[in-house]
Amino acid sequence: MPRLFTALEIPRDAALSLSLLRGGLPGARWVDVENYHLTLRFIGDVEGHVADDIADALDRVHRASFTLALSGVGAFGQKKPHAIWAGVSASPDLVALQAEIDRICHRLGVPADPRKFMPHVTLARLRNSSPAEVARYLSARGNFSTLPFRVGRFVLMSSRDSVGGGPYVIEEAWPLSGKDTRQQPETGRELSQFLR
Repeated sequence: MPRLFTALEIPRDAALSLSLLRGGLPGARWVDVENYHLTLRFIGDVEGHVADDIADALDRVHRASFTLALSGVGAFGQKKPHAIWAGVSASPDLVALQAEIDRICHRLGVPADPRKFMPHVTLARLRNSSPAEVARYLSARGNFSTLPFRVGRFVLMSSRDSVGGGPYVIEEAWPLSGKDTRQQPETGRELSQFLR
């Protein structure tokens, strides 16, 4: 059964900027550039009919596109760092989109994510990296930022069990234009057919 989550894709130019942050940290397993994304809402392992219900409900999200910029780097895990990430500049539009998706998932009975939403792009997963090495890495890259880019859609992604996450598959995408121009994998087929 696939693991589902909603996300924003990272455009090529921003992904290239992120890729320049790779290296220089012992014990880091770097995320492949094509797997960069910003998770909006983790959904988890769900049955096909639940995936269909979620996709149907997400059809009703109609928001305008917006701009976003990546800014800063950080680590999860203070005493035992386990991941390196790139942050996101403050964006009320991003927060509003995430909150709407979260409400939809809650209404459908999807268990809440116990972690507070902190927008980021995971760059590396760490194994036995010392806090001092991580601090040196972060301080050398603390001024990281990308040019703003337009967010024109959000996606429902799936992943299979693997080491380090990925590969990720876009199951369905919804435009952010304020107009009703939905994009679906194939007309007349249920999402659960694609998740097998």
